[in-house]
Amino acid sequence: MRRSIFNHLLAWKESSSRKVLLLRGARQVGKTFVVRELGKTFLNYVEVNLEIDTDVARFFNQNLDPTRICQELSAFYGKPIRENETLLFFDEIQACPRAISSLRFFYENKPGLHVIAAGSLLEFALAELPSFGVGRIRSMFMYPMSFNEFLLAHQRDQLIELINHASPDNPMNPVFHDMLTNYYRNFQLTGGMPEVVNRIVENKSVLDGLNVLDDLSLSIRDDFSKYHRRVPESRIREVFASIVEQAGAKFVYANVVAKASQPQIKEALELLVMAGLAFPVYHTSANGFPLGAQMDPKKFKVLLYDTGIFQRILGLNIREYLVVEEMDVVNKGSLAEIYAGLELIKAASFTDKPQLFYWHRMERSSNAEVDYVIRQGDEIVPVEIKSGYSGKMQSMRLFMKEKNLNRGIRCSLENFGRNGNIEIVPLYAISTLIKDS
Repeated sequence: MRRSIFNHLLAWKESSSRKVLLLRGARQVGKTFVVRELGKTFLNYVEVNLEIDTDVARFFNQNLDPTRICQELSAFYGKPIRENETLLFFDEIQACPRAISSLRFFYENKPGLHVIAAGSLLEFALAELPSFGVGRIRSMFMYPMSFNEFLLAHQRDQLIELINHASPDNPMNPVFHDMLTNYYRNFQLTGGMPEVVNRIVENKSVLDGLNVLDDLSLSIRDDFSKYHRRVPESRIREVFASIVEQAGAKFVYANVVAKASQPQIKEALELLVMAGLAFPVYHTSANGFPLGAQMDPKKFKVLLYDTGIFQRILGLNIREYLVVEEMDVVNKGSLAEIYAGLELIKAASFTDKPQLFYWHRMERSSNAEVDYVIRQGDEIVPVEIKSGYSGKMQSMRLFMKEKNLNRGIRCSLENFGRNGNIEIVPLYAISTLIKDS
């Protein structure tokens, strides 16, 4: 599985100003796999799983001198740990908070040693630490596979090149547009969890991938008991299910469960966001930059982190999905809007947590909403998501008129093109909106 972040990891490896690297993201999005692939480019690779090798945690009970720690790790694993030769990987580091605290000293005292740390529940451990090395540790964020990575897994590199060279003024050849649309439909169905994609590619069976999705969905919910003692596991499960139920609409705490405490529901949602399982999309007035300075923190939607997991929880009728021409079933589940938001997140910088925004105006005479509002250079650009081949754009045109904007973007199953001052970009190419910004 080729991942886009790998080239960024190689650049980190070669950097003379390299810091200790913290790889962050939800469970089973491929963090361990990509580090192991990077390890193949080193003379020596030492992987320390602090959840499995519990004896190793005792190495951090004394002082946090990295020289002593490396000597003991080298003896324990029978491998040399040398600066400029070894990649030292601490996996599931959240199981040992003192190991997290030690990372800053690796940067200060062993600057030539390549050190990466990761963990499936890392965000919760970081929240409990007053400081874990500001200025000494660099974070990179990982997500489920993007549509382009899905194409790479299918050895369709050339199709990515075609996407990158197409535009509203240079539409895709209809043959390749249809081919990419089919790949997009399958990707929406199965999502980007690496184990799922790998099973589909190896066995050439979508149903095999869906079976893996069922297992993943169960294991994700089993993890809820580890999240936080102040919030009952049952409440986290209810909020998780409600994210699916409220997809495509403003998230309302009161709709989660009757007579539940709003602060408790809010905290459960925050835990799911911390775990990387959900992403908020905030309302913005979009009157200027930065868009985040004009957001309303009380008005937001929530995206589940993977369309495959989403549709399994939703109970999407797979047979109907595969044969319906206009994808009405997808529209009902807001799957296209979720897919689009996730693609925008994945296309953003690996070193920052991206923020998504939408715009909504509700008045007695007008109820208008734009799915996403993005920045491209010095422009505010509204983005409307349509699950089929057509759709009205009154909300977008109202937004553009109100904000005095010259262009908007509609993402749908259509080929690249234009409709007046509205650019048409296929859903399979939505990541190019970020690359151009």
